[in-house]
Amino acid sequence: MIYKMPPEFHITINENCVKCQKCVKDCCFQALEFSDEKIKAIDRNCVACHRCTSVCPKDAITVTKNPATFKENANWQPAYIAGICKQANTGAKLLSSTGCDKPYPIYFDNLLLDACQVTNPSLDPLREPMEIRSHLGPKPEGIKIENSASGNIKLALKLPPRVHLDIPVIFGAMSYGAISYNAQKALVLAAEKSGSLCNVGEGGLHKDFYKHRKNIVVQCASGRFGVDLDMFDNSAFVEIKIGQGAKPGIGGHVPGEKVTGDVSRTRMIPEGTDAISPAPHHDIYSIEDLRQLIFAIKEATNYEKPVGVKIAAVHNIAPIVVGSVRAGAEIITIDGMRGSTGAAPNMIKNNIGIPIEVAIATVDERLRKENIRHQASIIASGGIRNSADTLKAIALGADAVAISSAALISLGCRLCQQCHTGKCAWGIATQRPELTQRLDPEKGAEFAYNLLRAWSLEIKEMLGAMGVNALESIRGNRERLRGIGLTQTELDILGVKPVGR
Repeated sequence: MIYKMPPEFHITINENCVKCQKCVKDCCFQALEFSDEKIKAIDRNCVACHRCTSVCPKDAITVTKNPATFKENANWQPAYIAGICKQANTGAKLLSSTGCDKPYPIYFDNLLLDACQVTNPSLDPLREPMEIRSHLGPKPEGIKIENSASGNIKLALKLPPRVHLDIPVIFGAMSYGAISYNAQKALVLAAEKSGSLCNVGEGGLHKDFYKHRKNIVVQCASGRFGVDLDMFDNSAFVEIKIGQGAKPGIGGHVPGEKVTGDVSRTRMIPEGTDAISPAPHHDIYSIEDLRQLIFAIKEATNYEKPVGVKIAAVHNIAPIVVGSVRAGAEIITIDGMRGSTGAAPNMIKNNIGIPIEVAIATVDERLRKENIRHQASIIASGGIRNSADTLKAIALGADAVAISSAALISLGCRLCQQCHTGKCAWGIATQRPELTQRLDPEKGAEFAYNLLRAWSLEIKEMLGAMGVNALESIRGNRERLRGIGLTQTELDILGVKPVGR
């Protein structure tokens, strides 16, 4: 006996079809076939990647949600019924990609930015210089200056290593193996052109990207994939990955079919073997252990670059960050519950973690209370969708944000949540040569750069409307935010006032 579920999507092919078969050739999920001199749809295989609708020269294809449905039941929603049937068939965990897709509150949508009018006039970003640069890393307790022999004034102390950003947006951690070489190259090139950073994730650093070292972030994760001195040396800073928003408390897994020759060399593991990251670092079981690893990396990099820590946003996030900062972490990346992944169990992805907005606000407040906010920069990740989310995150207390899903969407991703299958129709989350060639890295870099440029223009415009010409004036300034449609408890946690006050 096999439990059969109705197809999730329905493909319609209209009379404009010229039977060119481009859609059939491009569908890597076999949802279309050519037989009896017709293009026929196999709805059961469709994942709504929309590759067919994009390549059709006549716009003859439409993909819609299947109107067939179960009997209405508020408790037993179709997704739960479908999940039980799949598990009854397979006995396996339910997996999917990208981030949490449950309708939990998105606090960014309930926060409004404050604008200026008369007594504090707004600024025109076309005529006023707008400063949106950021510096990641620790700030000194104070500065001392001295007069040089030539009479010039100079700093009397050596500043700690920091990373310069022309825009407060970086590309989040996505490893080679989870995404294709072409996708990673596109983001690296876009980061370099925009004066930003690209985090290459826990899969090591491909030698081709050594020349872009000023715009690269590398990770030391529990699997230690690709970790060596060359990787450290050819990066702007090193990040110790403890956890990520889509799967707090569990490890990672790249299937062996994705570990091709080039991926295996970069990750330093045998070709065709599963790349499994354990849930914990087996040398970190306390803040003291974390401190030891941070300073080991500092020693290995001659104290010339910051060392960061990436953690998932969970209920006790504030004390975790405080402990990490006191252990020597100089850049903290906090990944909220809507952070994406190449694959995660649905039960973990949709039921563990907290929203990034809450995490940033509570962490910023706690670090300020303990007088150590200046010792580390905060990068907010997980659910950043546009420039307004970016500015709101900074007003809540972040120094910069990291984007992953938004970056991949700029490359063509349509969030069909099938990254774990390795069949990405857009050549992004796959290692199959016939698919990866669909993404031109040079063109992809142009798209990703355009996205960051557009966001930078919008950030400057919003800053002008708020009457300030520097991002620093907004950072952690929750007085410039107002909450709408939020309870008093939510307002108190976020540290913002309600609208009208």
